[in-house]
Amino acid sequence: MPRFSVIVPAYKVQAYLHECLESVLSQSFADLELIVVDDRSPDACGEIIDEFAARDTRVRAVHLPENVGLGQARNAGLERATGDYLLFLDSDDTLTPDALRAIADRVRETDEPDVLVYDYASTYWSGETVRNQFAAQLSEEGNAPFRLEDRPGLLRVLMVAWNKAYRREFVEGVGLTFPSGYYEDTPWTYPALMAAESLATLDRVCVHYRQRRRGNILSTTSRGHFDVFEQYDRVFAFVEQRPELAHWRPVLFRRMVDHLSTVFTKRDRLPRGSRAEFLRRARAHYRRYRTPGVPVPLRSRLRHTLVHFGVHRTYRVLQASMTVRRRTHKAVSKLARALRAGVLQAHYRVQLKLPLRADRAVFAAYWGRGHSCNPGALEAAFRTFAPQVRTAWIARPEHRSAVPPGPRHVRPGTAAYWTALARSKYLVNNVNFDRRLVKRPGQVFVQTQHGTPLKHMGLDLQERPAAARDMDFAELLRGVDKWDYVVSANRHTTLTWERVYPGRYETLEYGYPRNDVFQRATSADVARLRESLGIPRDTVALLYAPTHRDYRRVQRSHLDLERVLRRLGPRFVILARAHYWQEAPAGRPVPGVIDVTDHPSVESLCLASDALVTDYSSLMFDYAGLDRPIVIHADDWEAYEAARGTYFDLRGCPPGAVARSEDELIDIFATGHWRGSRSTQLRAAFRERFCPYDDGRAAERVVRRVVLGETRLPPVVPLAERRPVPSAAASATMPAGRPALAHVPPPAGPVLPVTDRR
Repeated sequence: MPRFSVIVPAYKVQAYLHECLESVLSQSFADLELIVVDDRSPDACGEIIDEFAARDTRVRAVHLPENVGLGQARNAGLERATGDYLLFLDSDDTLTPDALRAIADRVRETDEPDVLVYDYASTYWSGETVRNQFAAQLSEEGNAPFRLEDRPGLLRVLMVAWNKAYRREFVEGVGLTFPSGYYEDTPWTYPALMAAESLATLDRVCVHYRQRRRGNILSTTSRGHFDVFEQYDRVFAFVEQRPELAHWRPVLFRRMVDHLSTVFTKRDRLPRGSRAEFLRRARAHYRRYRTPGVPVPLRSRLRHTLVHFGVHRTYRVLQASMTVRRRTHKAVSKLARALRAGVLQAHYRVQLKLPLRADRAVFAAYWGRGHSCNPGALEAAFRTFAPQVRTAWIARPEHRSAVPPGPRHVRPGTAAYWTALARSKYLVNNVNFDRRLVKRPGQVFVQTQHGTPLKHMGLDLQERPAAARDMDFAELLRGVDKWDYVVSANRHTTLTWERVYPGRYETLEYGYPRNDVFQRATSADVARLRESLGIPRDTVALLYAPTHRDYRRVQRSHLDLERVLRRLGPRFVILARAHYWQEAPAGRPVPGVIDVTDHPSVESLCLASDALVTDYSSLMFDYAGLDRPIVIHADDWEAYEAARGTYFDLRGCPPGAVARSEDELIDIFATGHWRGSRSTQLRAAFRERFCPYDDGRAAERVVRRVVLGETRLPPVVPLAERRPVPSAAASATMPAGRPALAHVPPPAGPVLPVTDRR
């Protein structure tokens, strides 16, 4: 008995059938049978199916004596299926690589649900790929399996058979079959979801849904669209036969009205002369199945009124007036924005004619966030080592509180913002400024970047469209051409930046200014930070900081932190910090887990912790400068590397112990391997490679070189002579009176600068 029975009906798809069947047979999960039903296709589909059956024993060819339509062809496949789970695939669509393995894994980890719903993406003949707009409903967060009552939002996902896996015994027990007609999926999917005792979701694109330029039956003009009435008759009949499902009638009623109004309002669906007849039948169904109880959103009420009263002409008049109103409002708003932008750009052009101010510097980080990262450390260093330069910080209003006293706050998009960009001699950022920035002769742009690169960046993303998303590479290079200096932490970073961001800038391989605080903070600072975070005394604080996954739309933790702490015991606490592109995790608080996602300073969290647990975050390169234990949780390295691309295999030269599963991670901490001699050796080699200049004076070196024009810069303190502040756990075992470094000057600016990480 195979794990999956994949059923593919075929009719007049000879141009697409090869690709469809290959996408199934080439899956990394091979425990399947592929049942291909030739629905008496007049083209070469039958021969193609036989060719595949001859070369692969997993293919079962079914040739129907006459054309019966999609629903009946699927039924023919159902009769021959023997797999644990049933999957349907239209013959012009394809499975994505490794889709069946992901489905099999999710089915296993959710206790064999009756139905598993997975995601899809529409692929257009133009080459564009668009993910399902309701993909958020497929989040894997929360309990699983569940019932439809727990996640009614699943009914918003496209009601088709091919985005779900069905347990065969469940299908046979309920007696599900496909009817004939255009809308045969409707009386299959609604009953399947409502009758299922257990449901689960998979937040992964498993099907590429081909949008053909011509040939989609639902996009053709035909009386076949009247079939929708009979299909909803079947759905309500199914509910009436099962009193336990009666509470779904209000939801089904609203979904039916939405569907009927959609068919009616689509101009390419109904033939001329049939629209009035369709509306009469829609009104009759409205009255027959009307079941109040589910509120209708304001945006849908007009369409519901159309179906309720059958007011075709009135609807058209109202629709036209609303369209005119919407377009007028949009045009006025667009004009107002254009006028404001024009006035600001005119102001900017005037400012560009005025002299540069050699005593002004403007800073920003992370697209207008608070005082942070390398620019934040440099801003403080400007005030210490070049006090004659007045500094300003660009931050959005919601981040203004994170800007410390000293720099002037500038709000993006204001006249003051454009004045600062036009008149300041020094421009410092860890990303690019507004693309409309005109780099003036005499201006100095310091690009600090925001991390040592493990994942592919810059021009290397041309080969990674999923990770690059909508990146404009020509615009990227125009931004690079404005850079005068690029700050680098090590030779690996220098070589990478100069290749993926090619330009005429000078690289300052001085170390990252944001890491200076690790060499300057004291044990008293660490104790104060731990107390402010609520870390109990005599506990080991683990900073858990995972990175963003390009291959997942909805980000989720790869660790069950509650289980980890339950296994490790009360001696451990976890500081959980989500990536800055994701929101803090919702849900009930977990004892021992301190959510620090919104904490303004990741450097403070590093100082307060005793060890770092991460996956592929660049934070590991900075944390290594602290010389504290690092544990890598690499449970999805292959998927991450395939989606994003990496510059080296982290598992081959890690900064500490590597866990390939949650259980391995728990074992590393339970046995003490996280701070054992082997982990210490790995960390020492990692520090030597990636932290050669992080000695506490990186910011000073940048300011002296860029602003003061000095060429004889402070020498780099050798790794063996550095004394980064120890963790609280390490301090408890050290003799009192740790010697200070005489050659390290007092800190420049605040001891604990605010910062974030990629």
